[in-house]
Parts: sequence; C-alpha cells; structure tokens
Amino acid sequence: MTFPAHRPRRLRQSPAVRRLVRETHLLPSQLVLPAFVREGLTEPHPIGSMPGVVQHSLDSLRRAAAEAATAGVGGIMLFGVPAVRDAIGSAADDPRGILNVATEALVAEVGDALVVQTDLCLDEFTDHGHCGVLRPDGVVDNDATLERYAAMALAQARAGSHLLGLSGMMDGQVAHIRAALEAEGFTDTLILAYAAKYAGAFYGPFREAVDSQLTGDRRTYQLDPPNAREGVREAVTDVDEGADIVMVKPALPYLDVLAAVRDAVDVPVWAYQVSGEYAMIEAAAANGWIDRRGAISEALVAIRRAGADAVLTYWAVEAAGWLREQR
Repeated sequence: MTFPAHRPRRLRQSPAVRRLVRETHLLPSQLVLPAFVREGLTEPHPIGSMPGVVQHSLDSLRRAAAEAATAGVGGIMLFGVPAVRDAIGSAADDPRGILNVATEALVAEVGDALVVQTDLCLDEFTDHGHCGVLRPDGVVDNDATLERYAAMALAQARAGSHLLGLSGMMDGQVAHIRAALEAEGFTDTLILAYAAKYAGAFYGPFREAVDSQLTGDRRTYQLDPPNAREGVREAVTDVDEGADIVMVKPALPYLDVLAAVRDAVDVPVWAYQVSGEYAMIEAAAANGWIDRRGAISEALVAIRRAGADAVLTYWAVEAAGWLREQR
C-alpha cells in the first residue's frame, strides 16, 4: 500500500501535540461578563429562562465582579433595571439611577482589575421598551434619541465607566456621543459600538432579564438578519465616527458577518454570545442531549476562530475557571 507524503493525523496524535499546533486560543482575559443589576433588590433574583444567571442587588453585584476579577476575566458589562420607567428613560441619565450607582460601586470595587463597561441604550429605561424616543406615530425618532444617548454617555462617564457599550443602533450615535464626551473632557472613555446588531430571535431571555416593556419589534433600527454586507458597512461607519471597538451580535448565528467585519476594520472586534444562545445550550444540556462543558467550550472557540478578539458571555467566570485548569 502506498501512502501519501502528508499524514495530517500526525498533528493530532496526542494532547501535547494538539496543544502545540493549536491555531485558536481562548484566554480568560478575552471574556467579558454581562451582568444585570435591579433597583430595590436586597438579594439576587434568578432569571427563569437563563439558569444560573440572576438579577443582582448592589451587594451581590459587587461579589460577582470580585469573583470575575479573581478568575481573570477581562471585563464586566452592566445592564440596569430601574424601578420606574417613563417615555424618555429619565432614569438612564439620573446620577442616582441604578446603572450609574452600580457603575460607581464597581469602579471603586474592581476598577483596577476589570474594564467596567456600561450598556448605553434606553430600552431598559423606557415604558415602551424601545431603544429610543418615540415620535407621535410610534416610530423611534433617531435624532431626538441621540440627545438622550449623549446625556446617558456623560452620566456614565461621570460615574467612572471605562467603556460605553452603544447598543441602540441609531444612525450617527458614535459620532454624536464621541463629540459629547470630548466636549466635557472625557477623552479617554472607550466607545464600543454594537455595529452589527441583528433583529433576530435570540433575545427572548434577555428581555426577561431586564423586564422589557417592549411590544412589537426593533426591525426599523436593528439589522435585517439576511444582510451581511450591511453589517460590515455599519462597522466601517462606526470606526470612521470614532469607535474604539466594534461588536457583532448575536455571535454564533452570525459568524460569517463576524469574519467579514474582522477583515474590514483595523480596530478590535468583539462578539456577544446572547441570551438565546446561552439558554439553548443550557436547556439541551439539562436534558442530557449534549455535553454541557464541551458545547460551551466549542461555541466560545468558534466565535474566537471567526475573528472575535473578545467575547461577551454569561459563562465568562465558569469558562475562565476551565481555562485555568487546562493551563
């Protein structure tokens, strides 16, 4: 029998060889933990559709952030759930609003160990659940919303946020917020643009997590799932407007977009492994249909392999522990 000169299996023959020739690596520092903090809670409240994830009180949030820092996770992204909502999301830029208070607390607690990040969007704070201010006809008013975003940005920067996560998908949001920050002297505040954020079906558990008031959908401002080139265009535009980092969201259903964005821009590219992705793996694992740790690890590596420099994932702390074990 004649064998070919190339025997690819030689590179797979042992764990040591596989580690040595591995093309894609995942580190704890490349993981960001999304966390929810709810006004008025005295203890964490479980989120039914996201087993293991909770709405935090301020005290439990501090503990979770300290745990993430100890695990070597790179950052924590905060989402606030206010007690009172209104049409313009007034609690979003209130210095004593839950998100800004939590930001101050975490910067004081772990600000030297973690990049403390804040979600900059109105959907958690409005009584209609949309990401912006509504016109009388019920359509989101892009330019009026930018003014609210600028106020949010300044409130979050004053609270000490290291990085603002612009997730609202309004036209011109990066340029408008960058100008507002510069005018007030916040020249070092990072902007993460959720550049390619798709209006897909994977956000359901998140809406439970933030007690969303949304009726209808967000298809007039989030991207249409069939469109890949449009996602790249959004990312390039956001970089031109001053974004330091761009994001693709969701992650696994849009790996092609993630790879295309990585090729198109020269800033860091992140991806958000969203609540629906989390819930699917947890549900399948709970039923014994898949290996939980294997599926989580494979999904995270796939996102890195497609081009993500960092991944927002609800498994950040747990996965960081596994990675330390492997080392």
